[in-house]
Amino acid sequence: MAKSAVSMNPTKSDFESLLEESYLDRPVAEGSVVKGKVLAIENDLVIVDVGLKTEGRIPLKDFDQPGKPADIKVGSIVEVYLERIENALGEAVLSREKAKREEAWVRLEEMTTKAERVDGVIFGRVKGGFTVDLGGAVAFLPGSQVDVRPIRDVGPLMHVSQPFVILKMDRKRGNIVVSRRAIMEETRAEQRSELVGNLAEGQVVEGVVKNITDYGAFVDLGGIDGLLHVTDIAWKRVNHPSDVLTVGQNVKVQIVRINPETQRISLGMKQLDKDPWEIVTEKFVVGSKVKGKVTNITDYGAFVELEDGIEGLVHVSEMSWTKKNVHPGKILSTTEAIEVQVLEIDSAKRRISLGLKQVQQNPWVTFSQKYPKGTVMEGEVKNTTEFGLFVGLDGDVDGMVHLSDLDWKRPGEEAIKDYKKGDMVKAVVLDVDQEKERISLGIKQLTEGGGAGASAAASAPRSGGGGASDGAPRKGAKVTCEVLKVEDGGLEVRIVGTDITAYAKRGDLARDRGEQRSERFAVGEKFDAVITAMDAKARKVNVSIKAMEISEEREAVAQYGSSDSGASLGDIFQAAMKKKEEDK
Repeated sequence: MAKSAVSMNPTKSDFESLLEESYLDRPVAEGSVVKGKVLAIENDLVIVDVGLKTEGRIPLKDFDQPGKPADIKVGSIVEVYLERIENALGEAVLSREKAKREEAWVRLEEMTTKAERVDGVIFGRVKGGFTVDLGGAVAFLPGSQVDVRPIRDVGPLMHVSQPFVILKMDRKRGNIVVSRRAIMEETRAEQRSELVGNLAEGQVVEGVVKNITDYGAFVDLGGIDGLLHVTDIAWKRVNHPSDVLTVGQNVKVQIVRINPETQRISLGMKQLDKDPWEIVTEKFVVGSKVKGKVTNITDYGAFVELEDGIEGLVHVSEMSWTKKNVHPGKILSTTEAIEVQVLEIDSAKRRISLGLKQVQQNPWVTFSQKYPKGTVMEGEVKNTTEFGLFVGLDGDVDGMVHLSDLDWKRPGEEAIKDYKKGDMVKAVVLDVDQEKERISLGIKQLTEGGGAGASAAASAPRSGGGGASDGAPRKGAKVTCEVLKVEDGGLEVRIVGTDITAYAKRGDLARDRGEQRSERFAVGEKFDAVITAMDAKARKVNVSIKAMEISEEREAVAQYGSSDSGASLGDIFQAAMKKKEEDK
């Protein structure tokens, strides 16, 4: 009764009490999300009652859903953000956008904590990417996170609800970064695992060439890619995959290997054909002469294709009887058709050693038949060395006049000063060694009653001789050596083209200490080295692979760069090799 009496005859203090009581009972507060009821929709404005004395007005477009108009009507209950209870016009200030944003942030934070995917809609483009509506909160989608591969046209992805993964959230700054690529990769991984599970090594499948690189081609096997390496395309040499394959081409391949950890698949095409090496010993016999085509030329020889899938190597030492230490490119050219002799077949290592000089007439055999011991000849001095003179003879061969065969009275070191390159001299043939490719000559045998008779009396084999003059052994020269004996302390070798034996110490077998092992070499094996020491009287010669490698490195550094330039030695050597190929 008292309360009603007060309400019928209110005083000033009663009004203040009632006003204060209404504020205390009010369930809403500024800066919070509240529920309201739609009272009316007028002129694209929605009038909402949130339980205050006045209503608020919100633009109708703020209630739109991504890709579709608002779905509200009079009487609908909506959530809005109360910015102010009353503005200057006496109306409540409400925001639908802020309400959606607050609601979305709470929801997204919970989903991020649980590592759940979120649904969103790409609705705009910005610098570096796109904007995504996550149900009220706007996120940034970087261009690199749209798909696993660059997409030229993003149009089909716009305004379509799809899942995303939240990469980063910063509520203070209002930043959210999402990724669609992570979803694609996860889905792709699941599909890949399922597809790999249905494949087995040795299985023959069909696919489409998707991409071609220098080292092979990627083949799409129906949702999963496999690598077809260039060496597995064909049994014959393939210089580049594009010579055989084209993008979009349908191919039949065999699954060579599946890595269960990385799920990488190795493919092969040549495995579908018969291996030509299985019958190589039936088709090619050691000692027989065959025809082939030069496919590749290197510093150490030339590769010759005998038939599809079968290649042999003509080592530089087997190219010419007389041209020693000459680059193979100066003797042969690629695509050239030649005849060679089969020297050795190693089916296990898939190697065939071929010889080019063996199909040509041996000039030392011809010389020995035409000019027997005791024959007096005339020739041009090609070179002078610590051992004696090299004289050019008929048949493009050289003979050597040892220091001891220059003069009867004077020491050879003094007598050799009477000769120089280009002089024409007469000499007598003392010995011809066809196997060692050596011709020994004598000049002093022509005097003091020597002549042919003296030469016959002094026809004991002389050391040194043979080979072309440009391959004459001399200190600092690069020579090809053949291993005669393998010892713990080094190798005993013969300088190819002469009968001179030399020694390569263990420490000279390689620059790398770990490779300085004589057991790496076998008797009969050939290698290049540099003569580091010569003793003409004691006839001792030392050769070094290490010195050759150091010399080549210095030459490359001097010609193509220095370590101060920032280039590595690998870069410098690569430049040197490239320049060498261009010069060819």
